[in-house]
Amino acid sequence: MSEKIKVLVADDQYVARSFFEIHVAMLNRYELAASLANAEQAVAWCAEHPVDLVIMDVMMKYGLDGLTCARTIKHDHPEIKIILATSTAEASWIEKARQSGIESFWYKEYSEMPLTEVMDRTMNGESVYPDSAPNPDFGEVRKYDLSERELEVLRELTRNLTNDEIAETLHISPHTVKRHIENMLAKTGYRSRVDLAVNARVLGVVVHEDDRIKTK
Repeated sequence: MSEKIKVLVADDQYVARSFFEIHVAMLNRYELAASLANAEQAVAWCAEHPVDLVIMDVMMKYGLDGLTCARTIKHDHPEIKIILATSTAEASWIEKARQSGIESFWYKEYSEMPLTEVMDRTMNGESVYPDSAPNPDFGEVRKYDLSERELEVLRELTRNLTNDEIAETLHISPHTVKRHIENMLAKTGYRSRVDLAVNARVLGVVVHEDDRIKTK
């Protein structure tokens, strides 16, 4: 009998972490090496224990985020395969993960591909990424009914910035920011900029980089 593939799970959400634990336990080819609530603990574990596959959430409440720690693991242990996972619909992390050498990326809430298939294909040497980012409902429309610039403004809006602050960040005029917000309100049916920001955060439509790496 061949040795089982050792899987390390890292997710700060108890329910998601439990799902990964149960899922791995059900598969004959795999065994759970450890289940951690912190991405930095995953880096330390990989340095001290044998691990073949890491399944790690991007967003973490405390400490460094999953993407940053996945980069460290790949740098220190390039033989370890990694699947980054997220429950949000943020699209920008896909390219960041590719550029970091992360083998695979899985959207928990939106992927049509079962996790088992992603795991098997990853361990068989494939790089498994979604063909496109999720397109969730956002008010009366869907995410990609908004333009790329509107989504950029929306990301900044989730940080509770003023129009002037958003304009400075995106190198556009405050008038242009105001127009984009008005257009998003008209499209989505939300009644205020606060509604836009709150719903974008709650639904995971966009996630600002500062919220991932917690620089502020």
